[in-house]
Amino acid sequence: MTLRPPNPVPSAASLATAPPGRPLLPRATLALLAAGLLAGCGSAPQHDRSGLAIPQNRLLKEDRGANGGSTPLESNGVNAFLWRGALDTLSFMPFASADAVAGVILTDWYTPPATKDERFKITCFILSRSLRSDAVRVSVFRQAYEDNQWVDTPVAANTVSDITARILTRARQLRTDSGQH
Repeated sequence: MTLRPPNPVPSAASLATAPPGRPLLPRATLALLAAGLLAGCGSAPQHDRSGLAIPQNRLLKEDRGANGGSTPLESNGVNAFLWRGALDTLSFMPFASADAVAGVILTDWYTPPATKDERFKITCFILSRSLRSDAVRVSVFRQAYEDNQWVDTPVAANTVSDITARILTRARQLRTDSGQH
């Protein structure tokens, strides 16, 4: 017993070029059918007085990265104020990488102009979409040049908290300047 596949539904192109003996749909009917199908796919954009299309952003009605929302549509990214505050605060150091979606800033080694025998590296994590003190984690690494090599040394006890406080202060300033409370 041989199974045959069912007869396929003829396409619009095959109907327009039907072999002799088959009914032929007029091209005008095919054009109307195609136009009707395409019109059902979406709506035409609105235009302003100059004839330009008015943007219709139906998914984003506000800067979701800046208000720390918690809906599923807003689950990607980090708080924009914390992110910008961290970038502004750490901008004196060279950046090795910065990922706004993951909320990670890695700096390269920085040697302060006043001291040539020590260098610093900072890692900053933005952990939340909320503008809170526990949403920022900063790690500072320090090395001192001793005996012709760089040696890991501890940083001052208040260094991490000072940098974190500066990031939070800058983030709050950015939020206030934007008019959001």
